[in-house]
Amino acid sequence: MLIVLRLLSALPLPVLHALGWLLGVLVFPWRRRADDVVENLRQAGLDRPGMVRCANVGIGKGLLESLAIWLRPFPKAMALVREVRGWEHVEAARAAGKGIIALEPHLGNWELGGLYLGQFVPITFLYRPARQAWADTLTRQGRERGGVRLATPDMKGVRAMLQSLKRGEGVGVLPDQVASKGDGVWADFFGRPAYTPTLTFRLMQSTGAVPLILFCERLAWGRGFRLHVMPAPAFSADPAEAAGQLNGAIEELIRQYPDQYLWTYRRYKRPHGAPPPEAAP
Repeated sequence: MLIVLRLLSALPLPVLHALGWLLGVLVFPWRRRADDVVENLRQAGLDRPGMVRCANVGIGKGLLESLAIWLRPFPKAMALVREVRGWEHVEAARAAGKGIIALEPHLGNWELGGLYLGQFVPITFLYRPARQAWADTLTRQGRERGGVRLATPDMKGVRAMLQSLKRGEGVGVLPDQVASKGDGVWADFFGRPAYTPTLTFRLMQSTGAVPLILFCERLAWGRGFRLHVMPAPAFSADPAEAAGQLNGAIEELIRQYPDQYLWTYRRYKRPHGAPPPEAAP
């Protein structure tokens, strides 16, 4: 399997995106849980004509382009970033001796931004092993490129992230990922409560690190990516309010690039053991 994927990764990005288009049009509408895309778009108020197809095509492109990012020689993979906007925010944090919390929502290609940042800032990401051995090997090796460190999603991993930030390094967080029981709060996301992780706010309070939103925009016709680096909102000290502010910032980005969001993600599920939204304080 890995040999086949490596061969695919060598194809030009426009070809990979064309194959991703075919997946999105011919395969994804019939896959298990295909209705999640329809329901999530409806919840966000973005269920415009043709939007389901655009969302599926974006998912197909993202799947195949990740092979190029993970399996091509590292310099060639990083060369897929054609333009960077907002890099001055990284430089300002570094000049101040602050750690950086890279917030990468499931938008565009979230694998590329952290790897790109890791060329300039030592960075640690939490990583949950994949169920299939070949997929775990692919994902782990892909995410460790360029010296990126992976930490387990437990207290040991959180301690590793704290230590990295205290050294003035970086950590990567998926801010729109459903939190585990006890690690999140319910906050509005497109008009519906979503269990939102509070790790970012705990890390900020403990280390004084600077939160930055990273988004690798997929350019048309396989031309590569544009990396956006943006300051996060000025978060409230209250975790529930801060989670709402973070979700609002992500919503704003998604509305600008709705075809590049991972609409299959089950953002509104309730983790086992978490209180229902109506029981939240």
